[in-house]
Amino acid sequence: MDSVNATSRETLESSIASAREGVLGFQQPDGHWVFELEADCTIPAEYILLRHYLAEPVDTVLEAKIGNYLRRVQGAHGGWPLVHDGEFDMSASVKAYFALKMIGDSVDAPHMVRAREAIHARGGAINSNVFTRFLLATFGVVTWRAVPVLPIEIVLLPFWSPFHLNKISYWARTTMVPLMVIAALKPRAKNPKGVGIDELFLQDPRSIGMTAKAPHQSMAWFLLFRSLDAILRVIEPLFPKSLRKRAIDAALAFIEERLNGEDGMGAIYPPMANIVMMYDALGKDENYPPRAITRRGIDKLLVIGDDEAYCQPCVSPVWDTTLTAHALLEAGDAQAVPAAKRGLDWLIPKQELEVKGDWAVKRPDVRPGGWAFQYNNAHYPDLDDTAVVVMSMDRMRREHGVAGYDTAIARGREWIEGMQSDDGGWAAFDVNNLEYYLNNIPFSDHGALLDPPTEDVTARCISMLAQLGETTTTSKQVAAGVAYLRNTQHPEGSWYGRWGMNFIYGTWSVLCALNMAGVDHKDPMIGKAAAWLASIQNEDGGWGEDAVSYRLDYRGWEAAPSTPSQTAWALLALMAAGEVDHPAVARGVEYLIATQNKKGLWDEQRYTATGFPRVFYLRYHGYPKFFPLWALARYRNLRNTNSRVVGVGM
Repeated sequence: MDSVNATSRETLESSIASAREGVLGFQQPDGHWVFELEADCTIPAEYILLRHYLAEPVDTVLEAKIGNYLRRVQGAHGGWPLVHDGEFDMSASVKAYFALKMIGDSVDAPHMVRAREAIHARGGAINSNVFTRFLLATFGVVTWRAVPVLPIEIVLLPFWSPFHLNKISYWARTTMVPLMVIAALKPRAKNPKGVGIDELFLQDPRSIGMTAKAPHQSMAWFLLFRSLDAILRVIEPLFPKSLRKRAIDAALAFIEERLNGEDGMGAIYPPMANIVMMYDALGKDENYPPRAITRRGIDKLLVIGDDEAYCQPCVSPVWDTTLTAHALLEAGDAQAVPAAKRGLDWLIPKQELEVKGDWAVKRPDVRPGGWAFQYNNAHYPDLDDTAVVVMSMDRMRREHGVAGYDTAIARGREWIEGMQSDDGGWAAFDVNNLEYYLNNIPFSDHGALLDPPTEDVTARCISMLAQLGETTTTSKQVAAGVAYLRNTQHPEGSWYGRWGMNFIYGTWSVLCALNMAGVDHKDPMIGKAAAWLASIQNEDGGWGEDAVSYRLDYRGWEAAPSTPSQTAWALLALMAAGEVDHPAVARGVEYLIATQNKKGLWDEQRYTATGFPRVFYLRYHGYPKFFPLWALARYRNLRNTNSRVVGVGM
């Protein structure tokens, strides 16, 4: 560390120590970490509307706190965005307005007037997406003619048919099955207050028909599916009642196999809410065990503070724990390593070794061995989580001689190797989920019906295999994965980031993988990526990227104010590319040290993660806590060595 003076060394060490203490303060008594996971206003708004749909007793204190949250995140444009300081979003705005009106906000209140004017200025609530229209149909605001036909009989289709539940993503599958039961029964919300939002439309809302073609959809495919929708709308009432009953029974069997206790089917809010409404439509009261257990699970997603409250889309304990463990292993001191071990030991029994989930339809001969993102989600383990957990456990056993992880690592590796798609990439939950034509059905106006391979998850799986000793010459999986990444690099040098925002995240993920897989740092692929990262550094020394970079008309990275998490990713990426001595790295380190708060951590309001591009974004409250610690500790460690080479997969 000869080029860094003593004061800088001391400052860096102090910053790392302070960050480590801050992170350790969040460890749970049993050893794991779980930080808040915040989405946009739609989930807390839907939570309010769900309670009124069911005519649950009004909790005025909770509603007031959620109302405070919704009012605070209203945008300067009058509506509600999908990200902090983001653009107006119609569906988010309609749901937030509806929830606030349901809570009791006057339509004449200034914030409600501004919201209504913003909605009107953009054509009115007719421009809401399909999910919002389904919600409005259950409240009687629009008719069922305004939503696509979702015949419950779909669940009976054979796998060879063009549409099958196992040809769509896990999140779409778990959301759609209970929604199809609701669409078959067409229930009406109890809505004791009789609240509606006709005033958000520029026409009689009961007169509107189907949604228009979404920007991502092909006109030819859309017209084909739209015609099919029109035919189904005519013939659906003629389906035999016996067929409908058999389909509903099949849907219930599918759901009840996957109910997953209080963690909920899929362990995400939308299916859980749909299941509660479905059971209500089926005449099952609030004490019916599957309904009651799922409903309790929804309340476990609430984050309730002194003045505000919101509902999370899900929780992220496995992801938070393994990433925090990586950061602490990088810090590597006498306090950090034992804490990381406690976290990894908590993860061992979370591995799914018995249940063959939905993924096994396409990989029946592969043994289970993955970890889910949430506390429990046996049918839907996550390849990204699994790869990161395996790497953290492998690092603990290699660097610190800790035993007890070999079996877990071996099973995780076996599952990931078996889940590679035919194009050489890896997806998040499924394999060969490549039926892209399905994103043209009217229901898929969000464009997120599938779970195809992506650069970031592929990179993570390569990183894991390479950290376990595989190379492009010894492993056909690594060779195919590296070829996939070589083919998906953008001309300017970046890679797409599906689950983090966006090109900074993707490029960090890939450079870590290429480094670990032994790709020469002089390879033009790596050099171009490192040069691109240096070129987009902000004046303050940090990095940032806006959600607009996910636009359909690809323009690459979009500038945004610096954030601690995106800065950390850029630093980790440059160091993986062998650029620890690059001036951009020193400036990035200085930015992180300068923006560290008094608690040793970092503040970050902006959203830096992705649920569904252009539709749903995430703010991981843990990201600005453990990623900067990780980057600073790695910088210190590499500057203290002669090789300057990152020797782990992340």
